[in-house]
Amino acid sequence: MRSVIRKYMNQKFAERSQLDLSQVNKDVLNEWLKEDLFARSIKEREGCPSFVFYEGPPSANGMPGIHHVMARTIKDCFCRYKTMCGFQVNRKAGWDTHGLPVELGVEKNLGITKEDIGHKISVDDYNMNCRTEVMKYKERWSELTQKIGYWVDLDNPYITYDNRYIETLWWLLKQLHGKGFLYKGYTIQPYSPAAGTGLSSHELNQPGCYRDVKDTTVTAQFVMTDPKPEMTGWGTPCFLAWTTTPWTLPSNTALCVGNKIDYVAVRTYNMYTGQPVTAIMAKERVNAYLDPKGAELPLDSYKQGDKVIPYQIVAEYKGSDLVGMHYQQLFPWVKPVFKDEDGTIKTSDAGFRVIPGDYVTTEDGTGIVHIAPTFGADDAFVAKAAGIPSLFMINRKMETRPMVDFTGKYWMLDELDPSFVENCIDQNLYKEYEGAYVKNAYDPKYNKDGKYDEAAAQKDEDLNVVICIRMKQAGLAFKREKHVHNYPHGGRTDRHVLH
Repeated sequence: MRSVIRKYMNQKFAERSQLDLSQVNKDVLNEWLKEDLFARSIKEREGCPSFVFYEGPPSANGMPGIHHVMARTIKDCFCRYKTMCGFQVNRKAGWDTHGLPVELGVEKNLGITKEDIGHKISVDDYNMNCRTEVMKYKERWSELTQKIGYWVDLDNPYITYDNRYIETLWWLLKQLHGKGFLYKGYTIQPYSPAAGTGLSSHELNQPGCYRDVKDTTVTAQFVMTDPKPEMTGWGTPCFLAWTTTPWTLPSNTALCVGNKIDYVAVRTYNMYTGQPVTAIMAKERVNAYLDPKGAELPLDSYKQGDKVIPYQIVAEYKGSDLVGMHYQQLFPWVKPVFKDEDGTIKTSDAGFRVIPGDYVTTEDGTGIVHIAPTFGADDAFVAKAAGIPSLFMINRKMETRPMVDFTGKYWMLDELDPSFVENCIDQNLYKEYEGAYVKNAYDPKYNKDGKYDEAAAQKDEDLNVVICIRMKQAGLAFKREKHVHNYPHGGRTDRHVLH
């Protein structure tokens, strides 16, 4: 082997000072076109086993980019390999023509809104403009396809607005339904009260949808019902969990920890009430809440109002040691319910316990995540995996809904099923909050004549502040503060979404 390597290294190779890779690329492409190699690669495999390939499909209303070149190169490798293996590879191109960005672009160009369709512009004209817009850069796509040597049948593409395609999808759904492969379930979807519709992840990923906002946040105290022995003996034993959306706390049904994260039991005081507590939080987050100088002070030296609060760490745990522990419902307004197989509504006692989750971090908060399964896809996923119920409301149509309705407010009692209200809601506790908008941005009094008065909405006290004040008074808030975080806004309305 060494002699072969030496022989190879001693060889002399001709230097090419005039190598023009761009021209080489053009020469090869011209040769392929001249010999019609793509068509022949399919025709000469007639009768051979078939390898099915349908392109992407991309959307031709936007310019192609380098990421499309990379993805198509990978796809082309598989198709060429399968062809060389003896398969017939009919590579069908496609165009994705369904999508909100197309409609938004057309409406912006025409100066209309969804409400104007059928009035200022006919449905046919609107659809015609959308069809034109969606194929805006089709020729640029075809040009790039040819330049990179990507073999795909552009002459007979499938187009998602074509009725044949749409009807095919409905036919396929019918076949799946007939075989019992479809089921009814729940997913968590961002919703825009201002637009009155759910929003796709694609729309929320449009530039400018996520922006920094300053909100009232709170670290809540969840009182334990089954503390470990070392967690007792000093005030109220509790878990601490931080949230940037206090309005979701009434929908809480679990707390989530990281199995491998280090947690501690800390004896200290609630800064607002002066009451002693034994709090559980991530070890790495202690100094974010308590001044390290407090670790040097005797616990009994504290006087309410002192800037430095004494504390003492009395135990350490892994997150897995905390899983399964229980706590009191923070806002006992509504009992968690579920529908039995026969549709009967029953209450559930499976919630209000600690569960594991791989996505928990110690970058902010307490290292313990408050879980409201009806708000947030991650919350719903870990809750379902752990058998935690969601906190649903039942309306007069017997539909299960989150605690917040489609307008962005807590449900009015008279909008709910009377038997559900009677058996599952503490009306004395809930009545103060019914009909309250969870964000001022959703409140009609800040939205007049289609215009949102953001300055007035930000100036006035919102529900998050009210909830935090009530929690401080009840000794359930460990820390309240203003916090700047990234929050999604609907591209069509420029308003906050329920997320």
